[in-house]
Amino acid sequence: MTIARVFLRDSIKNRVKNGHPWIYSGEIERIDGDFSDGDIVDVFLHSKDFLGRGYINTHSKIRIRLLTRKFEEINKEFFLKRIRRALSWRVPLVHDTDAFRVIFSESDGLPGLVVDKYSDYLVIQVGTLGMERLKGLLLDALVEELRPKGIYEKSDYPAREKEGLERFRGWIYGKGPELLEYHLNGLVFYADTKGQKTGAFLDQRENATLIGDFVDGKLVLDAFSYTGNFAAHALKYGAKHATLVDYSERSLEIAKMVLDKNGFSGRYNLVVDNAFDRLREIDASSGEKYDVIFLDPPAFAKSARDRKSAYRGYKEINLRSMRILPDEGILVTSSCSRIITERDFLMILYDAASDTKVRLKMMRRGGQPPDHSPQLNIFETFYLKFFILMVEKTR
Repeated sequence: MTIARVFLRDSIKNRVKNGHPWIYSGEIERIDGDFSDGDIVDVFLHSKDFLGRGYINTHSKIRIRLLTRKFEEINKEFFLKRIRRALSWRVPLVHDTDAFRVIFSESDGLPGLVVDKYSDYLVIQVGTLGMERLKGLLLDALVEELRPKGIYEKSDYPAREKEGLERFRGWIYGKGPELLEYHLNGLVFYADTKGQKTGAFLDQRENATLIGDFVDGKLVLDAFSYTGNFAAHALKYGAKHATLVDYSERSLEIAKMVLDKNGFSGRYNLVVDNAFDRLREIDASSGEKYDVIFLDPPAFAKSARDRKSAYRGYKEINLRSMRILPDEGILVTSSCSRIITERDFLMILYDAASDTKVRLKMMRRGGQPPDHSPQLNIFETFYLKFFILMVEKTR
């Protein structure tokens, strides 16, 4: 089969030459040969030196996503090599769990793909047309290497539509339960195949262990709790009581299963509410008191045009929390918005503290665990910011 040849402009930035896998339409000078969207193409610099091989989609702003910098066939063996390489360093670094991210898209050289392992099951997300076309090869490789009982595809997010793909959710290999039980830091959790992301947020695994020094005997509020990751860890580490707030009744029902399964019955209450509204209500009243507040909201910014609204959203929830907490109370706060950098997030916290007239002492800082490791030359693989702050009242 003849592969179309893509030649780049002489003016391309070093970003591409230095290993970034995305090539935008404006960086392409010409394409020699016939191709269809989703096909594999070979990419050359203006000098005609070979740059790499990847898949193309003319309906995407990111015209080409490179899979390799070598002349190699994109087949089952290619996927097997990528999976084995990812596992070779993940397995020794991932501790106290049977759940972790097997493939982290661009960071593992497989753009458009996420694979999470929950005990004996895999959940995958396919976000691009090119990876969708390669899915058969991928599945064969995953089954051969990991021998899962089932593989669930959860490609149900809006970005698929920009690639000309329909949203999809369902079992594509074997079968499994709706809730996938897994174990983490000595606790039992459930990944919800009808929930957010791949069913759980495995990227907070190590960050959740950092709260242990701050929660013993405390009253904690877990806003944006989803299925109770931080609340469960807090109760394990000795918190007196946890209040979980989430807009999803289903998520809180699963959180109840998690907390009861781990022996925390009677030490929590569940509140179905918008976390923004709940924080405002607590701030406006003097009835509810908390020593520790967890903020782990979904991404407020999906693109640059959302930056201002995301800034306002993050400032609002952090400002309210600072006002609610007592002197030397603990704020555990996160942002998973890629478009909001760590510097941006620190400035948001600074502005909120300034308006609230409190001082913030950095007690711990976290980030992405090894199975979500970013690539330094791919800025977009950096996304998770995590801080444990002591709130010092100045008046």
